Amino acid sequence: MRIILLGPPGSGKGTQGKLIEKKYKVPHISTGDLLRKEVEEGTPLGKEAEAIMRRGELVSDDVMIKMIWERVIQSEYQKGYVLDGFPRTIAQAQKLEEVDQKHDEVAIEIHLSDQTVLERLASRRVCPHCERIYNLLLQPPIKNEHCDKCAAKLIQREDDRPEVIKDRLKVYHQQTKPLIDHYSQKKVFFRIDGQASIEDIFMKICLILDKKFANSTEAAVTE
Repeated sequence: MRIILLGPPGSGKGTQGKLIEKKYKVPHISTGDLLRKEVEEGTPLGKEAEAIMRRGELVSDDVMIKMIWERVIQSEYQKGYVLDGFPRTIAQAQKLEEVDQKHDEVAIEIHLSDQTVLERLASRRVCPHCERIYNLLLQPPIKNEHCDKCAAKLIQREDDRPEVIKDRLKVYHQQTKPLIDHYSQKKVFFRIDGQASIEDIFMKICLILDKKFANSTEAAVTE
């Protein structure tokens, strides 16, 4: 099963991706985390991506597809995987479907209004050491502005600044939302209200995935 999580920045795709990974034993691939790693390591891709992300723009389709494909061909991804932050364009979705025809597919959108996104991301903080993510409104650390796990001082990402968030939302609406029509036409699209609690959102995702996994297993047995 290929599980695609859609939604604007700050909708909780990363949190839900990790929960799905833990329950269903399929790797969680966060393109944002992959790109940030490239930036931190100062690779050519990282240097190119850093300038683009600072402007709130998307990295090119070719670069993203190559980065994803290098991972999904590995053995641990053969049973399935969760994609968080990819695909973001129709071109990326079509290329993914072309290069990976092995897995059944489901796309789940965690829907949020622009105003809610702005409020959430303005309150998001990240641990610079262990990369644990917090939200000062929804998931605050026990000790103010310090990581619960390693006690490091939390930071705000450059791409969570209000002016960058607005640019990211503009890009999202222009390039990513057409994916909803794409997956709706394939009858694999589901929408969940992102205003609910993390637990409620995950419960709804599980209801979708349990049914899809059951159908996928039944089809495999029949074949």
